[in-house]
Amino acid sequence: MRAAPTILHLDMDAFFAAAEQAAKPSLRGKPVVVGGLGPRGVVATASYEARRFGVHSAMPMGQARRLAPNAAYLVPRFAFYRSISEQVMELLGGLSPLVEPLSLDEAFVDLEAGGVAEDSAGARAAGERLRVDILATTGLTGSVGLAGSKMIAKIASEEAKPDGLVLIEPGTERELLGPRSVRILPGVGPATGEHLRRAGMTTVSDLAEAGEDELVRLLGRAHGASLYLMAQGYDDRPVVAERDAKSVSVEDTFDVDLHDRVRIRVEVERLAERCVGRLRASGHSGRTIVLKVRRFDFSTLTRSETLRGPTDDPGVVREAAGRLLEAVDTTGGVRLLGVGVSGLADYTQEDLFAQATRAEAEAAGSATEAVAGPAGDAPVPAAVPAVEPEADRPAERHWAPGHDVRHAVYGAGWVQGSGVGRVTVRFEEPGSKPGRVRTFSVDDPDLVPGEALPLVGGG
Repeated sequence: MRAAPTILHLDMDAFFAAAEQAAKPSLRGKPVVVGGLGPRGVVATASYEARRFGVHSAMPMGQARRLAPNAAYLVPRFAFYRSISEQVMELLGGLSPLVEPLSLDEAFVDLEAGGVAEDSAGARAAGERLRVDILATTGLTGSVGLAGSKMIAKIASEEAKPDGLVLIEPGTERELLGPRSVRILPGVGPATGEHLRRAGMTTVSDLAEAGEDELVRLLGRAHGASLYLMAQGYDDRPVVAERDAKSVSVEDTFDVDLHDRVRIRVEVERLAERCVGRLRASGHSGRTIVLKVRRFDFSTLTRSETLRGPTDDPGVVREAAGRLLEAVDTTGGVRLLGVGVSGLADYTQEDLFAQATRAEAEAAGSATEAVAGPAGDAPVPAAVPAVEPEADRPAERHWAPGHDVRHAVYGAGWVQGSGVGRVTVRFEEPGSKPGRVRTFSVDDPDLVPGEALPLVGGG
């Protein structure tokens, strides 16, 4: 714990939704919801206008639509959000060498390590300057919390929302936390909160009064002892500049349960390819391949296989995931599939055994059409070819709501919606007035996917 509030927590305000409102003048001041739009999609971010209707992150999209039927529902543009995040993180790096990103829109900063603040006045000045710089650079707002610890700084930034700054002086933590719900403390989720409620503890002061021994009895040694310290406002975690990744994974939730065994295998292989792409992009290899399967009844199974050495070979990962799938019963349907790699290393040691196995499988595949799957399953092709559209019928182009487009005549715009062979586009840019709407055929040759325009200083 520090004697001065030199730990800063930044949280961008409704980041994804705010970025979309800044990019689309017609949506400013209106409810906007960003997330998966399928039947099983969830809300990633809701604008403050949408939150007034009760919409919040992690809510099922169907429920959000019932609460706010007139909101704009958009598919995320992660490359766009990442580019803005990079600008924000660069500003944070100018304050201190110790910046700990938690996500695209959230980070801790050690102001003392950067030499920009030694006391409350200096910390407040640095925080206010940061907010001004973020707005000037990105056109977006962020909320800042300042305190002597990470836990209290994060609580302060939450109180500062939206577009504010709250500084909590060291020494006032217990007074601040005492009347608050136990859910305000890190690590107290719905289950732990309910467990504590049944024990008669609903506020942070209740935890402090119960004592460490009682919390350890209720929650176990590690969790109970940690919670007792936090209830007293104590948190000595340092700001860590680099957080090593422990695993890389990708997963997809399907709008309709998958029943066909061949289709399931194809999806697993595609996920394996995507996972290796992310693995290589991070500069890692890994030893343990993990398959995640969520079945029709919401039961979730995970299976893993550890190789002899780390790899970033897509063939090795794809085949390991396929072997794991063979041991999973998918009868009844699959709603989610995921492939991950853990046991990460920053070098690659080819798994010769896996390579030999792959070579043998390829040789066998050239001599036979299929191999038997698990008992009761239909035969599974040894090698599933990529699905190609029919030569005489090109695949219909898909236009995701919210994504950028450009028209040869009307210029830059974004997709408002599509269906029944038509796509509706609103033509406007970040610095323009709300634009006009026009409708085109989905295969109009003059309409093509576009690039995101900068929110500040662009045309």
